[in-house]
Amino acid sequence: MSELATRVLGKTGIRAKALGLGCAWFGSEKSSDRDTVEGVRRAIDLGINFLDTSPLYGESEGRVGMALDGGWREKIYLQTKMGTHPQRRGDYTAEGTRWSVENSLRLLKTDHLDSVLIHDPGDIELPLSPGHALDELMKMKEKGIVGHIGLGVRQHEFHRRAIETGKIEIVLSYLDYTLLNQSVAQTTLPLARRHGVGIILASALGMGRLSGVEPDRAKEPRAHAMWTWCQKRGVSLRILALQFCLAAPINGIVMFGPSNRREVEEGYQAAVSEVRPEVWRDFKAEFGVAPEGF
Repeated sequence: MSELATRVLGKTGIRAKALGLGCAWFGSEKSSDRDTVEGVRRAIDLGINFLDTSPLYGESEGRVGMALDGGWREKIYLQTKMGTHPQRRGDYTAEGTRWSVENSLRLLKTDHLDSVLIHDPGDIELPLSPGHALDELMKMKEKGIVGHIGLGVRQHEFHRRAIETGKIEIVLSYLDYTLLNQSVAQTTLPLARRHGVGIILASALGMGRLSGVEPDRAKEPRAHAMWTWCQKRGVSLRILALQFCLAAPINGIVMFGPSNRREVEEGYQAAVSEVRPEVWRDFKAEFGVAPEGF
């Protein structure tokens, strides 16, 4: 069993473990205050040192703040997002940006954030326009409130537009680099490498489709076929899914989203497990997908 590698996130200087902790499910009804505190602290004990949350994720910021209280904040890089707070959804004005970041600082019980992402804009030009989110985040960066600025959205064209401003240091992509879909490998990933932008690959488990739980055969036929293939061979689909993403050609990290301590441990074990070469060769022969080199 290997250990988590340390990665440098683009040009940010952030030296994070290859596996980051996505805290969306910690804010949901699947989790609780206790689940979050135990899960976050267990992740940190295991060496995971990059945490991502958002005002969009229910109780996540408040619960993560509880988990990081008492000296835990100093052990990790902390990232949140703006633009999707339920009270000000889609507000990318300067005032709305500052309001969101200040609210996050209060809930997370910290005086600075290592990175803040512009989150899920419907129109990429709005947050990038003069006097709006990007400009305000740049001011906050100058004051040391925000360490680095990024974008978290699925549309590849939005990634391109943001990267080409020269001011975006991190791009979070989700669902488009998994065993089921690798489309971002042809668009954002090579562009990010050329510009020195750090990449975060989120939803490595395909929002549960690749977690090892049996997918719905009718709704997710390809995921179900992969699950069935793994079941017949005594192979963990979760391990394959995480290992595939961890082998991606990026200057960045992979993120998974647990809801309790047990799921943290399962994700960590999958990330440090090894896959025999013949398993990847057989999987590629069946599904046409494997890390580079197989």
